[in-house]
Amino acid sequence: MQITGAELFVKALLAEHVDTLFAYPGGQAIDLFNALYGVKGLDVILPRHEQGLVHAADGYARSTGKVGVCLVTSGPGATNLVTGIATANYDSVPLVCFTGQVPTHLIGNDAFQEVDIVGITRSISKYAVTVRRREDLAITIKKAFYIARSGKPGVVVVDLPKDIQQALGSDGYPQSIEIRSYKPNTSVHMGQIKKSLDCLKRAKHPVFLLGGGVNISRANEVMTALAEKTGIPVVTTIMGKGAIPTSHPLYVGNLGIHGSYAANTAISECDVLFSIGVRFNDRITGKVSEFAKKAAIIHVDIDPASISRNIEVDIPIVADAKNAITALLGKVPEFDFHEWRMQIDEWKKQKPLGMKQTGASGVTPFAVIQKINEIFSDAVITTDVGQNQLWTTQFLELTDQKQMLTSGGLGTMGYGFPAAIGAKLGNPDKDVITICGDGGIQMNIQEMATAVVYELPVIICILNNGYLGNVRQWQEMFFDKRYSSTCLRYRKSCAEACNTPSACCPEYTPDFIRLAESYGAKAIRVQRYEEIESALSEAKNTKKIPTVIEFIIEREENVLPIVPPGNPLSDMIMGGDE
Repeated sequence: MQITGAELFVKALLAEHVDTLFAYPGGQAIDLFNALYGVKGLDVILPRHEQGLVHAADGYARSTGKVGVCLVTSGPGATNLVTGIATANYDSVPLVCFTGQVPTHLIGNDAFQEVDIVGITRSISKYAVTVRRREDLAITIKKAFYIARSGKPGVVVVDLPKDIQQALGSDGYPQSIEIRSYKPNTSVHMGQIKKSLDCLKRAKHPVFLLGGGVNISRANEVMTALAEKTGIPVVTTIMGKGAIPTSHPLYVGNLGIHGSYAANTAISECDVLFSIGVRFNDRITGKVSEFAKKAAIIHVDIDPASISRNIEVDIPIVADAKNAITALLGKVPEFDFHEWRMQIDEWKKQKPLGMKQTGASGVTPFAVIQKINEIFSDAVITTDVGQNQLWTTQFLELTDQKQMLTSGGLGTMGYGFPAAIGAKLGNPDKDVITICGDGGIQMNIQEMATAVVYELPVIICILNNGYLGNVRQWQEMFFDKRYSSTCLRYRKSCAEACNTPSACCPEYTPDFIRLAESYGAKAIRVQRYEEIESALSEAKNTKKIPTVIEFIIEREENVLPIVPPGNPLSDMIMGGDE
């Protein structure tokens, strides 16, 4: 049977069990949207901006484990995906992004809304391709989904010229695919497992360091069992948080430039570092030459290029995290590291994570997140990027019923809110909360309309300090309080140089309460500690519309501890006199 390329596109999505498509129409994609019209079993979600669209697809994918799928038109529609593509690919999120394109005979002629989106995204995606023949369409789409979800997950961009969409061809769609040049390894080399076990048998101060790869492979349950069987303490990266429950007695905390004292010290003092699904980027290592310098390092990663790229390792294991953990669980003996665990517990007691109340209101990020911990037991929590992200990753409690989504690799402001929309669409029975700063929320605040029209009761928590807080903190600590372009209350009539916020500062723009209400959302402003719990409870009980809660926090609140740039993890600024 002969069908158009657009009709085959729809058939392919259904064959790949796509139930949610994040899409924005345009001239070079109109045939695809025509074919989607009235299709049963496939919800087409229309966000208000393509960047919001791709972040929503990302949040949907991370929270469900499915491939996120989006569709946009050519030119600016395609280029508006670029930041979201890089964000998702950096964090190994499986996405397939379809872009409309001008007809093949116009490619390269500077046609209206023509861009080389494959060339633009090749370095920030796992695979990017333009379909130039109708007979290649089915196999290309099948390949896209296979590449996106297999091995180390990532983003695939499929560019669809308009004439390919319109051309008639076979209605066949392959059930399976084999790519000769792409053979991701997920199996475990048992010889390397034996070497790692021999290393552990000699250890006295071992640590598991868990990264995003553990969460991506959905290995949380077996990882918890492995930690319990071995008795080895667990430290996580920001992306690895939740790999085991944060309430577990073996969990130490996050490491890195804003890691906990106990976690950073444990890494600095361990004699075996068993790392799983970790990139060893500069945010977690500090000064590379001083990182875990007393330790033999074992590194499990599905991507061989990640092993020994930043930190030289002693025992490499190329494998899927869940497969490797399962293999270890079946062979590892029980150990006794009681004294080492007691030492780590003492470090946790000496310098616990927390936040002193610096203002009269009592509304601190710590207080807000503690109430979220108390009120929400079955939830997806997304963050934006900046101080809001760092406080959340420090204080948020995660269990097997609570998941955190954040932009770890690229650090993309504007990610949190649209990602929450995608997470809510993928998890309608869970509470979904996004924790944002007053800067980041404005980058995709137009998606408030999306949340309203699709009746999504997402809870948007805005920590408002009137600054681009993370940069302001660095300016305070390392640039002599030269607050350059970080005050969001600034007016042209303000003093040229100002680093002393006061009651005389101009009113904040916009008024988040009135703005939210103009969209049709519920809005609450919290200015006293006593109001935090009631605001969150009211939002939890609100159905069918989003709720914005604006928390007015101290303007110069800082994220501590912090490791100054270029220093080892052991050199932490703790606050006060430390």
